[in-house]
Amino acid sequence: MASELLFGIQTNGIKHRHKDPMPDIDTRFRMVRQAGVFDYVDKTPAPDEVEQFLKARDKYGLPVRAGGWFYTLGRDEALLRHNLDLAQRLGSIAHNVQIMTRHAAGHGITDGQVSDAYLAAYDYGQARGVTPCFEVHVNMWSEDFRRVSRVAGAVEAKGVPFHMTLDHSHVIFKIDNPAEQEIGDIRGDVEAGRLVLDPFKPGNVCAEWIAAGWVRHCHARAAVPNNPKNAAATDEQGCAGRGIQYPFKQPLPGEYHAPWRAEALEPWKEVVRQLLRHHAGDPKGQLGQISTEFIPNLDYGQGCKYSLFEQAIACVEWMRAEWDKVRAG
Repeated sequence: MASELLFGIQTNGIKHRHKDPMPDIDTRFRMVRQAGVFDYVDKTPAPDEVEQFLKARDKYGLPVRAGGWFYTLGRDEALLRHNLDLAQRLGSIAHNVQIMTRHAAGHGITDGQVSDAYLAAYDYGQARGVTPCFEVHVNMWSEDFRRVSRVAGAVEAKGVPFHMTLDHSHVIFKIDNPAEQEIGDIRGDVEAGRLVLDPFKPGNVCAEWIAAGWVRHCHARAAVPNNPKNAAATDEQGCAGRGIQYPFKQPLPGEYHAPWRAEALEPWKEVVRQLLRHHAGDPKGQLGQISTEFIPNLDYGQGCKYSLFEQAIACVEWMRAEWDKVRAG
């Protein structure tokens, strides 16, 4: 039975309201240390930030346990190798990998191209003590959730373990959301029951990934079925953000642009509970850590008036309590 599970925070979320300036690196590490609930930070820093991250890591005793970036195949293979080298230097054990939907040549990437990219990254990372974890994420190959098991199967057929990052907010917000299901072309399978998003129903896709033992890393950002669009921010065309973030704890009046209901969070919480139960019974302890990721980007929390940092603290406090329940079990 796995007894250890670490909880961290993605550093873009170490701030309060969107309009507040991002604190400097030393201040962010200090905030995390003073919060007293986080074991590490999660970030692949920019080149001009690396030395500051190393200094703050050592000053505050907070490992940079994980990081991540997004990559376009046919263009960014060297960047991925560079970031795996950087992860080794920082002492990270996991690197979150987002692979964009389209190849640099303009065509949609195939399952075979994703699995080949995974195998190359796996070999390079293993030699450096860093595990690449391919993420479930919008705007990436995996927004069509059906592809994950196909790619994992192709990887495992080569005798290599498949490691993924589970960010189930990207699944939960598509529940009861036909317009979002059209993106990724999953609506037909969802409506026919061939692809199950609801974590309370048998055969749901998150439970499939968890049971397979693929989840090595997890991003915890709350979302709810048919999540409200982020009306607090718009893009260049005036469109609201897609809405893949929901306050974990009740915001004060005027801090959130839509009604807030605690019970709406239950599907998101259920996936976390499933993951914790699986980890507790996994003799391999495959899940290494969970990073909160309440962030100020357009589709998430841009324009927010609630504190991103306080939401992350509340989320970790809840996850720790749930983990204690599972272990006491």
